Amino acid sequence: TTVICSDKTGTLTENQMTVQEIFAGGRHYTVTGVGYAAVGAVLCDGVPVEPSAHPALMECLRAGVLCNDSQILVKESRHVVEGDPTEAALLVAASKAGLVHEETVRARPRLGMIPFESARMYRATLHGGGRHTIYKVGALEKILPRCADCIGADGGLAAIDADEIHAATERMASSGLRVVALARRHHDLPHGSALKHEHVKEGLTFLGLQAMMDPPRAQAADAVMQCRRAGIRVKMVTGDHVATACAIASRIGLTGADGVPPRAISGAELERMPDTELASMAEEIDVFARIAPEQKLRLVRSLQSLGHIVAMTGDGVNDAPALKQADIGIAMGVSGTEVAKGAADIVLADDDFSTIRSAVEQGRGVFDNLRKFILWTLPTNIGEGGIVFLAVMFGVTLPALPVQLLWINLTTSVLLGLTLVFEPMESGLMDRPPRPPARPIFTVPLIIRTGVVSAFLIGGGFWIFLTELHRNDGSLAVARTAVINLIVMVETAYLFNCRSIRKMLLEVGWLSNPQALMGAFAMLVVQLAFTYSPWMNRIFQTQPLGIDSWLRIFAVAGISMGIVELEKWIRFTWRGKRPAWQND
Repeated sequence: TTVICSDKTGTLTENQMTVQEIFAGGRHYTVTGVGYAAVGAVLCDGVPVEPSAHPALMECLRAGVLCNDSQILVKESRHVVEGDPTEAALLVAASKAGLVHEETVRARPRLGMIPFESARMYRATLHGGGRHTIYKVGALEKILPRCADCIGADGGLAAIDADEIHAATERMASSGLRVVALARRHHDLPHGSALKHEHVKEGLTFLGLQAMMDPPRAQAADAVMQCRRAGIRVKMVTGDHVATACAIASRIGLTGADGVPPRAISGAELERMPDTELASMAEEIDVFARIAPEQKLRLVRSLQSLGHIVAMTGDGVNDAPALKQADIGIAMGVSGTEVAKGAADIVLADDDFSTIRSAVEQGRGVFDNLRKFILWTLPTNIGEGGIVFLAVMFGVTLPALPVQLLWINLTTSVLLGLTLVFEPMESGLMDRPPRPPARPIFTVPLIIRTGVVSAFLIGGGFWIFLTELHRNDGSLAVARTAVINLIVMVETAYLFNCRSIRKMLLEVGWLSNPQALMGAFAMLVVQLAFTYSPWMNRIFQTQPLGIDSWLRIFAVAGISMGIVELEKWIRFTWRGKRPAWQND
């Protein structure tokens, strides 16, 4: 992965909304208390509000209650949200001002609804209980242009001061608050008519703004820092206001060099941008705000056109195309829809960005261990095959029988090779740059190492075979037993070499993978049985070995281990610098 495009709400933030400021009737209000318990108050100039004295505020809060599908339930002494946390925050703010949810809903029964859509960025509801009223809640740029007037401090209608509203929005958003706008319209729809988008496209009365804090997750800043250190660009893609996105981005470390505030681009700007320009901008910019789902798809394609491996998070139905297009589509397990989960490659069980960082680290560790196993198994198998192949080519006696080679493959794969699965992740995994996907698993240096070990195994096998024949009066059984033990001991020694591709064994430590030690000990035990057990001697046509044979076997195994360690030392230490990981 070279780029992670992450949503903000719920992934980089807690998704636990609390309204902290309100702008209504030209006045600013603050809201105390946090969480979803209605503990706190709405203050104006530091004094709790008297509802009758602030009709504009109460109408703004009433809109948040009525244009709402969420509930707050108490379960096991905890307040639990059923529905959208943003809507839940509106309910709590109204409760702090004295609006009772049940009474408000009963007085204004719902007659119709337009559900929220990411592309439109608003929702609306139609209510009776007297004159029919439509309430609309959403992004300011989707609400304010549709308004003909606004509610004044006394509850009457007044002319809109768009500059004042935008200034209030910018001030709250720049503090990291998520701002939603609220409006209403009195509309006498014919009986039984459905509420449609055309009913809320003009003639609205602007009611105010409610700004809520969604704090960054505690681990988000550290996770972002580690991803960036690992050479992975993190980009925030959110539907929130640009100022809100930039403020949160700064808090979690999505800043430029020397802490320069992040650059941001809005969905409106992105819409006007041709694909050629978007590709270069997508490389440079890390904050994308007010982004519609279809724009996520363009963003992914633009980054991929630059050769990036892109991970994209999403939770909605409309996010599915972007999740499908991304190299790694990541759906939200808690807040995500089934459509998003079905289109994604990964489902994030806790919706937490730090879990993505952990997945990157775990993935790198698994890939490392896979390379180590392949690096271990190739030369050992080439060595075994090479011994038999050369014997056949030159018409000499086979140094090992097929049944004996079968014994090696069955035992070493389980007792030795399998232990590399348990190799702990090496330190500094998240300090490496991403591995280019086109780069082969085996680079030239590793191919050379494989060739050296294979040649040493073949040469050592023939040397021990001829030596044992000479010293044991031409006993094929003894010579072949020595060859099999030599292959196994070299494989065991090479296993410890392969515990790290670039670090020397003394750096890795003998005890950091106890499974490898236990596997090596078990391998020695079964080889002793293979060599000295009478019934195994009969099955595998082997003979016991003397101490001098074992000394020669261990000498060859020790030299093979030393050669590989020397090669590591020359490449990574003696030259005075450690090359980039890609050169391994």
